[in-house]
Amino acid sequence: MRIAWQGGARLGLVLTAGAAFFLSACAEDVRESAPVSTAPVIAPGRPGEEARTLSPAEAATAVPSPTINAADVRYVQDMIVHHRQALDMAALAASRASSAKLKALAARIHDVQEPEIRVMTSWLDRERLPRPDHHADHHDMPGMATPEQMNALRAASGVTFDGLFLQMMVAHHEGAITMATRALTEGSHLTVEQWATDVIAEQTAEIRRMREMQGT
Repeated sequence: MRIAWQGGARLGLVLTAGAAFFLSACAEDVRESAPVSTAPVIAPGRPGEEARTLSPAEAATAVPSPTINAADVRYVQDMIVHHRQALDMAALAASRASSAKLKALAARIHDVQEPEIRVMTSWLDRERLPRPDHHADHHDMPGMATPEQMNALRAASGVTFDGLFLQMMVAHHEGAITMATRALTEGSHLTVEQWATDVIAEQTAEIRRMREMQGT
């Protein structure tokens, strides 16, 4: 509905109760007469699955629920602990690594994962969920280095450090991808799903670079 105003520079509008009702009815008519899209929607599949084409009717009900389930909480808590160890490993590179390329990789790992820890911790706080303890048991987390491995890395330097760091960090990243893939399968929250997808993309690319540095 279009209303044209004519007259001088000063325009006034007084809405009485009847006029307000009239305008509301017009707006309702516009909403009801708006065309409904019939374009198909492409829904990306989970890892290993193909994308599906949804009809508009299917797309309207295909949005996952933002409900948090136990798998979401476990993934976020565990990934914070997992990232903390990656930061501990990366922090050693500046003074112990011999390769400038490896030092740059370690700095990138820190610059990516440290903010992710802050974001995930803030999310737990907002949802009133417990943060993981700094000394949380992580023996069953995929890719986590043992205390003995961490001590060996701290004691190493030069080329020996470079080789040990790459070996341990590749395994660490592979473990993170395993955890993220599990979260995509078992979790239900959209935010957590996006984080897991990002981890898979980021760490797959870094594994490729580290294998190139290993010469494998």
